Amino acid sequence: MKKIEDWKRFFVSRGIARELIDTYLIQVSALLKSGSPIVFELEHLSFLMGIKYETLLRMINGSSSFYRKFTIKKRSGGDRLIEAPYPSLLQCQDWIYKNILLNCAVHENAHGYVPGKSIFTNASAHLNCKTLLKMDLKDFFPSIKIGWVVNFFFSLGYAKNVSYYLAALCCNEGRLVQGASTSPYLTNILLRGLDERLSRLSKKHNLNYTRYADDMTFSGGYISTNFLGVVECIISNSGLTTNNSKTRLMIETNKKIVTGLSVSGKSLRITRELRRSIKQDVFYIRTYGFLSHISQQKIKDPFYLDSITGKVNFWLQAEPNNIEAIECKNVLLPLFGRNS
Repeated sequence: MKKIEDWKRFFVSRGIARELIDTYLIQVSALLKSGSPIVFELEHLSFLMGIKYETLLRMINGSSSFYRKFTIKKRSGGDRLIEAPYPSLLQCQDWIYKNILLNCAVHENAHGYVPGKSIFTNASAHLNCKTLLKMDLKDFFPSIKIGWVVNFFFSLGYAKNVSYYLAALCCNEGRLVQGASTSPYLTNILLRGLDERLSRLSKKHNLNYTRYADDMTFSGGYISTNFLGVVECIISNSGLTTNNSKTRLMIETNKKIVTGLSVSGKSLRITRELRRSIKQDVFYIRTYGFLSHISQQKIKDPFYLDSITGKVNFWLQAEPNNIEAIECKNVLLPLFGRNS
């Protein structure tokens, strides 16, 4: 990485006007301090990303035409809108993610889409708790407006025009979208202040706090209804909204699930329903044979074997020494590369 004096000599050698050099050096100094790549203009950005200038300009001015929209079913019911970027735009988002976003710190209690963290690290913080509070942020990605994103890039040291270019490549119709590769990590960066406030509040009440994307979890010995109200107020002051229909306060109950994992005991476990489903499928496969099983059950999914194997591997991630999970995997392994 060039030092500030190297940049100054470079600008002088290019015959750039002194006034413009001073402006550029201010930007360079700020970007070097934040560890962000130097970007001066749109042409410079297109060169760094390996995207033609005209194509990049179209992405910024008409991002909607670079997304494919479709819906998927939510587990809780209803549909979730997915806006998947076309390869050229995805290339730009991946460049921003790898070269800019990953250089930015997120709160230690954020576990979603953070390298080295997962649903397992998120759930582990709440093991063997007496009381569990689960809350959900409503319309998570669309709630983050492009102005937030522009201000973030500007805070790193980018000029206002470059900040807008970068933000426009991460947003569609003026907000973050479900499907952009930059959205998950951007939310972690932008919600660092919220995570810090909720962490301080939790410590004050002797509670543990984690957030996995839009799922927030608090746990400990006792959680009052007043605490819930304070959390909702903090979230509202942050410009976000709580999905009250998903708020759950569980006290002294054996069924405590955090990001799909049971935290009721001293170690993580998969849910009873998932365990029962896996064992049933594997029993039928072992008893009747794979082809006979899928024929009797009228299973038409060509990736069914991969699916059930993935569930067993997930079980082993949560419970690596579980004998039943190991036996299930031993039943399935010989089926790969065979017809029955």
